Amino acid sequence: MSYRTLSAAEIAQLLSQGNAADDWSLVEVADPFDVSCVRSTTFMGHVFLGSLVRGERSVLGRTVPEGITCSALRNVVVGAHTAIHHVCLLDGYHLGSGVTLFNIGSMTCRADVEGLEWLEPMNENGQRRLLPCVGMRVGDAYLWARYRGRRRLMEQFESFTRQFLASDGGTQGQVGDGAAIINVNTIADVAVQSSAADATLIDGATALRSGVVGSGSTVGDGVVAQRFLLGEHVHLDAGLRLNDSVVGDNSTLARGEVASSLLFPGHEQHHASSFLIAALVRGQSNVAAGAVIGSNHNSRTPDGEVAAGRGFWPGLCASFKHSSRFASCCLVAKGDYPYELDIPLPFALVSNNVSRDRLEVLPAYWWLYNMYALDRNSRKYVARDHRVLREQHIVFDLLAPDTADEMLHALNLLETLRDDGDGTWLADGYEHSHRRVVVVKADAGRSAYRDMLVHYAMSVLGDNLPVEPDDVSCSGWHNVGGQLVCGADLERMLDDVEAGVIDSWAALHTRLDSLWQSYPVQRRAHAYGVLCRLEGVERITEGLWRQLCERHAAILKYIEEQKAASRRKDETNAFRRSTFLDDDERSAVWR
Repeated sequence: MSYRTLSAAEIAQLLSQGNAADDWSLVEVADPFDVSCVRSTTFMGHVFLGSLVRGERSVLGRTVPEGITCSALRNVVVGAHTAIHHVCLLDGYHLGSGVTLFNIGSMTCRADVEGLEWLEPMNENGQRRLLPCVGMRVGDAYLWARYRGRRRLMEQFESFTRQFLASDGGTQGQVGDGAAIINVNTIADVAVQSSAADATLIDGATALRSGVVGSGSTVGDGVVAQRFLLGEHVHLDAGLRLNDSVVGDNSTLARGEVASSLLFPGHEQHHASSFLIAALVRGQSNVAAGAVIGSNHNSRTPDGEVAAGRGFWPGLCASFKHSSRFASCCLVAKGDYPYELDIPLPFALVSNNVSRDRLEVLPAYWWLYNMYALDRNSRKYVARDHRVLREQHIVFDLLAPDTADEMLHALNLLETLRDDGDGTWLADGYEHSHRRVVVVKADAGRSAYRDMLVHYAMSVLGDNLPVEPDDVSCSGWHNVGGQLVCGADLERMLDDVEAGVIDSWAALHTRLDSLWQSYPVQRRAHAYGVLCRLEGVERITEGLWRQLCERHAAILKYIEEQKAASRRKDETNAFRRSTFLDDDERSAVWR
């Protein structure tokens, strides 16, 4: 954009309209520039103002005129057609076009990159810290926080951010096109990504410090956040307290407290009584009211962690002891879990049976008893994905290479159970205690896992006998912020970062984008390998393929029957029907 200095006549008019400047020669403007749009404003340092003309825009039902009034600006670049009104201090920011700032206490960004605050996710002792910047994805944050044993990798990641922040226009003080920030107490060292097609809104007595807000996000109603990285379309609301956390795309957090956590896309946490500290949750998750995840007081130092696969669902008032780990899609029943847990069975129901003083794990619970919810949870995250940029790649299918690998591992584990002599199957290593751990309905779980694996593989491969792929590896898939990457590719990528072949966040994203393009082919090879492993063969013959097709047809019929049966449990529950006047009201309310 081309700027010019103000003419003497323009300066005189600005003075007559109650404006002031330390040095008018340091105030530069872009044409067309209507001087009448600037009133009662003080300019300090070097200020660049984009085009301003008379006009109005509507934000949250409020009509806001284009222009700058009753504000103080210091060392800022203001894009074209902005509306800045009643901002006590705007300092060090670069605003895009069409930005609205209204009734803000202070909005400042320090010029010194060295003074920026580090974000400390996953662990409260600060040893997984990272320095976020605009353009970083959730997967980047995961790699940086996770692979702490690779010192050269850590050095390279830090250099990526420092190079970006030192580049032209690379400061944290950015607000993207079309963003609206209204009725905010304080914003300090926060970058707000936004675009005209996917605008970001910050509103309602919020206070933000040292973070990055992703495009299309909303932050409002008393949120207090510091040291954070938000993906696209993240919603923070209703007095949430957030610090030292990464929140993945399409997540919603409200009312509760989240600290030192790394949350992958699709995380839901809406309750004032929910508490999530020092956790890695791999997305498509829901933390219920009263859930307490994060008491570190069982160790001598604040270094405990909770790690959960995607689809994690702790029930009402569930509390856990650090350090604990959960496979994908674990549903944890209401209860106080007094010992550390390591649950390797995916899609399981975990229960603390107080009356019998034992831990109970029911494998493949979702498949056996709540098929409707399993199906709905696979679909709803796709339907709720309203991102425009979609920079972070996300696999939404709950039956995918990562969960398939977990089920294959679970089948092996179920073969190692100990028979207690009365038909009760006992497991070792699931809980850090001396009490019994019972795997409930182990035989049904084995059968369910095999059916789930066949369903996964056949859904991927389609109707025709596939050509045997060159690589039929069945292991080593990693969830990198929502994107699934096979182990060999991930190792090569990290090696290339350490060697300097990948030398920036942009270059890392280019590699991840390339791997995303390869994912469908790799998934097909993985699905083929899963079938071979299940059937104990090296290749699938036409005869075996016909048998698998027949079996899959039966599985599909079972799925539809179980979905209907799951839903029918609600429809025939007399207690659930008791709040309605009649069936017409119930039908109108239930969707």
